[in-house]
Amino acid sequence: MVKVTDWQLSHPKHSPTDWTNGAFYSGVFAAYETTKSSRILDSLMAMGERNHWLPGSRFDHADDIAICQTYIDLYRIKKDRRMIQATIDSVQKVRRVPGREIKNHGITWWWCDALFMAPPVLVKLSQTLKDPSYLTQNDTLFKQTYDLLYNSEERLYARDASYLVNSQGEGKREANGKKVFWSRGNGWVMGGLVKVLQELPKNHPTRDFYLTQYKQMSDRLASLQQADGLWRSSLLDPDSFPGGEGSGTGFDCYALAWGVNQGILDKAKFKPVVQKAWQGLNTLLNPEGKVGWVQPIGADPRRNFSAESWEVYGAGAYLLAGSEVIKMKW
Repeated sequence: MVKVTDWQLSHPKHSPTDWTNGAFYSGVFAAYETTKSSRILDSLMAMGERNHWLPGSRFDHADDIAICQTYIDLYRIKKDRRMIQATIDSVQKVRRVPGREIKNHGITWWWCDALFMAPPVLVKLSQTLKDPSYLTQNDTLFKQTYDLLYNSEERLYARDASYLVNSQGEGKREANGKKVFWSRGNGWVMGGLVKVLQELPKNHPTRDFYLTQYKQMSDRLASLQQADGLWRSSLLDPDSFPGGEGSGTGFDCYALAWGVNQGILDKAKFKPVVQKAWQGLNTLLNPEGKVGWVQPIGADPRRNFSAESWEVYGAGAYLLAGSEVIKMKW
């Protein structure tokens, strides 16, 4: 984990508040919690100061507050209000101002990846500020995405409405005729569900809504893992996408390991899945700490990646996975 953290910090990419870095720094904070390295903490603090603790410019776009997860985590250590004030202002503005996303798409979080980007920010704010209104806000927006994109038969999320198949069976399909369910998109959802469940009070009235999804998706994803421990970029057509993909696998490994560690998932069934996933992930790692075989930025399953393909969110997913795997008794 330290090696991956060091390599990725030495190879920055994208705008500092980009969603890609939101996912990466979530992993870096997990690496700090695991190692208690003051050097890693200093790197996180330096990132926040460089960003002036600001989210991205689009107040209603989930991608632009993903980085705020880490701001809140650091605020919990340092207790400096300026570290989260801009996050609070941005989230509260969504309540008052109809943003471009809802005008253009009907709902605010219209793509499944958003469920990793924004919900953890809202639930973390609620717990940090002791303000349940953020949980209510999250419940409302999350349920809209669920109602639109969750396929209860497949127990997976479509990436967005363009991947939905209508009642006549018309819509995008893979080469084998199956519906398109993107591995990383569902990995984002799994990571988001874990982060929501980590924060939600045990007696919160909607906790079962999130827990049920988490269990359903965990069971389905376990059944779709390939022999090398990795998930393919298209979950239901692995033969057309023969290479294992690092970022989706990383998020799935993280989420399933967390469930085993929490006693939510059956250990006998899911521990071997996690072990295979972690072993598979480490075959994608080069000696310097670069996580390869990561699908590039996109909204659908891709084939155009290799051992040299890396992205900061691939490292973030690896670090999140490691932070839970290291807690397991192998």
